Amino acid sequence: MHVYGDPEAYAAGADDTLRIATYNVSLYDDAAGGLVRRLESGDDRARRIATVLQRVRPDIVLINEFDYDAAHRAADLFQHGYLERAQPGGGDPLRYPHRYLAPVNTGVPSGLDLDGNGAVGGEGRDRGNDAWGYGLHPGQYGMLVLSRYPIDAANARTFQLLKWSAMPGAARPINPGTGAPYYPDATWAQLRLSSKSHWDVPIQTPAGIVHLLASHPTPPVFDGPEDRNGARNADEIRLWREYISPGEKPWLCDDAGRCSGLGPDARFVIAGDLNNDPTDGDGRHEAIVELLEHPRVLRHATPRSEGAVEAGATYAAAGIKHRGAAAHATGDFGDRVGTLRLDYVLPSTGMRLVDSGVYWPASSDPASAPVTASDHRLVWVEVVVER
Repeated sequence: MHVYGDPEAYAAGADDTLRIATYNVSLYDDAAGGLVRRLESGDDRARRIATVLQRVRPDIVLINEFDYDAAHRAADLFQHGYLERAQPGGGDPLRYPHRYLAPVNTGVPSGLDLDGNGAVGGEGRDRGNDAWGYGLHPGQYGMLVLSRYPIDAANARTFQLLKWSAMPGAARPINPGTGAPYYPDATWAQLRLSSKSHWDVPIQTPAGIVHLLASHPTPPVFDGPEDRNGARNADEIRLWREYISPGEKPWLCDDAGRCSGLGPDARFVIAGDLNNDPTDGDGRHEAIVELLEHPRVLRHATPRSEGAVEAGATYAAAGIKHRGAAAHATGDFGDRVGTLRLDYVLPSTGMRLVDSGVYWPASSDPASAPVTASDHRLVWVEVVVER
């Protein structure tokens, strides 16, 4: 088996460790059904994404930006046509017997004027802006969980429909020029919090149930002075803080009507492209910092990579200065932004970190060839669940 990191250490602890990853793969299409058609005809981006996954070989992986279709056709094609076929530069074929995917809010028409342009829907970006989560068709930028271990789908919880206004102290966007709420009362009462969805996916690992808490909050950009996307991003991140905190949560109701947070003894891993760097770029940084410092989130060394150090130095030489450690970045976002840490795999207390990393080799390493398939890089941790 080919693995990325320390192969000998991984092999020695394979029966006791879990390797869990998140990867924003940018496998989406602007047309409904477009990803399915691309995967059917042979997609180079999907091949390179599969190469990375075959090299890292996570036991459980959350994939962000993978278009959802109700027939699960895209997930089938990616599994059987790409992951289960050895890719050039990859490892052995990779099989995941278990998967979880569900509808998301992106591209689903709201019937409301969410962007305040005086019209509902329309074409292109206008239509996307008035969806519950930005997207050009329902399911665009969806999520997919792949696992070596059985998934308890019957007890999975989704929060696709949770109203933003239900959250106590929700960060309702305000027009700074007038001091009035950006969203009228009738709109605010209906607006959903999650731009895609929030999932609690229980996975039956050899060490017991581990809850994968999966999400992909909206980017805190593409808005105006009201900072509606920045506010939403912060509260989407805050949802997980609320979910793992003690106390009654009568407002925190999933799509099946069950209202509660996560049990105090549950083991979990928060994973996803959270679109918020602790110190740099756009966004309300306190939202991610407070999640990282939550008492139930394991304190551990931040995953790092040689490729991030190299890219950060290049951008710094070009005048893009960041306060955060370059080694911790998880994506390369071009000449205006540089590198940022946006992608997270956060184990709970009750786990012990064995190893971690970001799949981003230095450019001189032949293994770096597939990383440009996405502007994000795969992030992984290896943990032992303490019993």
